[in-house]
Amino acid sequence: MEYEMILTTVASEDEARAMARSLVEARLAACVQIQPIRSVYRWKDKVLEEPEWRLVVKTVAERYVAVERHIREQHSYETPQIIRVRIEGGSADYLKWVEDNVG
Repeated sequence: MEYEMILTTVASEDEARAMARSLVEARLAACVQIQPIRSVYRWKDKVLEEPEWRLVVKTVAERYVAVERHIREQHSYETPQIIRVRIEGGSADYLKWVEDNVG
């Protein structure tokens, strides 16, 4: 089994909580961590700095397409960050828990 973290950011805590809950309820993720961050980025020829909320989605590789679709359907951004990071290793017990809690 291959395991992954999928990273995305959203504009508000409410949006982060709703997206995290919906991913876990749909069994697309075993866990989603929510972190407040500050982002500096270029958008439409302007440099912007704004608070955001980062979601770290723990899932299995075979669910990536469904997770990406779910994020895109719920996301408020025109071009959401969706980054796929393979988990090369980790606690066997934790990774088994991820596997058991993703449908």
